[in-house]
Amino acid sequence: MNKTTLSALMLAVAVLATGCKKADNDPTTGPAQEAGKAVDNAGAAVASDVKEGAAVVGATTERAAENIDHATDRAGEKIENAAERTGENLKQAGAEVKQETREAGQDIKEGAANVTDKAGKGLERAGEKMQDASK
Repeated sequence: MNKTTLSALMLAVAVLATGCKKADNDPTTGPAQEAGKAVDNAGAAVASDVKEGAAVVGATTERAAENIDHATDRAGEKIENAAERTGENLKQAGAEVKQETREAGQDIKEGAANVTDKAGKGLERAGEKMQDASK
């Protein structure tokens, strides 16, 4: 049973309890005044319950907003960290590619030098054989 239903029930009981006779404890108060007082009391109880409920909802909303802010901050930090790591990894990969390219270039130069040396030696031998044959 919710609080509003309980308050309405209390009002009905108060009206029935007062009946049509004057109150025993205050002879100046009639049934309408007693019923009015019961309605006022029930209204005050409902208003109090509504205020309490609103305060709880407000506090819960504030906590949820704070939690969202914290989660957003943490997610932002994680994204920044991931971006930094990615940037560092890309720099490292770029440096490795440059190094590999330098090494491959050096290997090509050395290979070309070897080919040139071998070709030069082969030409020298061929020249020597030609000289020997012409003698």
